Formats: sequence, C-alpha cells, structure tokens
Amino acid sequence: MTAILYPVAADAGQAFATPSGRAAREREAALAAGQAVAFVTEAIGPTYASRDAALDALAGKVEDDRPGRIVTLSAEDRFITLVEQVAPQSGKRRRAPAPVQPTFKDGHRWPAPPAPPATVWQAMISYWRIGGAPQRHAVDTQARHARRKGGDEMDTDALRALTRQPLRAVKPQQPLDIGLFETRLPEAPHIVVPDE
Repeated sequence: MTAILYPVAADAGQAFATPSGRAAREREAALAAGQAVAFVTEAIGPTYASRDAALDALAGKVEDDRPGRIVTLSAEDRFITLVEQVAPQSGKRRRAPAPVQPTFKDGHRWPAPPAPPATVWQAMISYWRIGGAPQRHAVDTQARHARRKGGDEMDTDALRALTRQPLRAVKPQQPLDIGLFETRLPEAPHIVVPDE
C-alpha cells in the first residue's frame, strides 16, 4: 500500500502550486524542510456553487467520478479533497432550528421540514507546514462551558481549537456497579457472575 505524499511548504498556496518537497511522514518532511514541520489541513481557493464547478476548476488535482470525465489519481497525489460547507450568510448566524410540535394533519404527524441550507464547495489541502504551525490552543475550558458562557462571540479559529482538543471527563469515573441479577464469587470477590 502506498502512502500519500503530502507537500512540504510554508503556506497552503505554496503547497498547492510549488511545494519544496513531498513526504509521507513527519520525519521525512522535517528532513526535506531542514526544520520542524506540522501537519495542517486548510481551505484553499475560492468557493464554488456546485460540485461540478469545483471539479471542473480543479481538474487533475482531485478525483472525478462523473461519467465520461473519470479521473483517478495515484495514491500519492490524494492530498486535496473537496468538502461541502454551509454557505455563509451576510450578517446572519445560523442557529439550530427550534423544536416543533406534532401537527397530526393530513395523515402526517410532523410538519414539513424546513428547506436545507444553501451549500458551497471548497478545496481542502493537507500539507506539512514548514516551521511548525502556529497552533491556536483552546483555553483551559471545554466546549460545553464555552457555549454556556456565550460561545456566539467565538471566531472560527477558537471554535476549531475547541473541537480538536481531547475529550476530558467531567469527573473521575466511578467504580462499576453490579447488576440486580449478578453476584460476586465468595472465593474471588473481584469476579462478578450472573446469578439465577
């Protein structure tokens, strides 16, 4: 199996156009760059209204599965992907829909769902950033606490840092209880067996 050879570059634009090398692993990328590197994935280029428009603009850079235009890249060259995102709305922040009540009309229990949001397509490039990426670390809080404290004012980088931090337990895990029809063996109290 062949690994993806990610570009080694100072930024996403250079990684797309003229990388200084390509490497599958961090050690190889650091040798090619001559300094520390960090693996990052960033959006690159404009957004496209449809998947077909994005595939036409990035012909030869991403895999195309449309009939008559099939392009299959080698495993080493699959470092650019297309992602579908909710289209940004000027001045509006998208919120979760409010809960609805059952209607029980015309043989249907629930009302018609709202129209799906408008989406756009954008290319994402994964590469080894030279010099190490200036990682934005989340503050010493978890996402649920940040939302309660007014997470609406968070910028994109802070929100991304919150989603990438490791999960932490709210409190230490308590010892497991035994069930109603389970019992501990007298000769080995650390073993729980079913009791009939």
